[in-house]
Amino acid sequence: MFKFLKNVSREMKKVSWPTGKELRSYTVIVLTTVVLIAIFFFIVDFGISQLLELL
Repeated sequence: MFKFLKNVSREMKKVSWPTGKELRSYTVIVLTTVVLIAIFFFIVDFGISQLLELL
């Protein structure tokens, strides 16, 4: 168990962590993508609902 944790610690030191600026940039990209996909699905759902009401 301790050997495993030691190896995990060693590997985590090799990880290239993003800077604060990169992290903010990635967060904005992800949130924008989520909002755009949510809007797209809202429009598709609304369109299908309206189509079904016509039938």
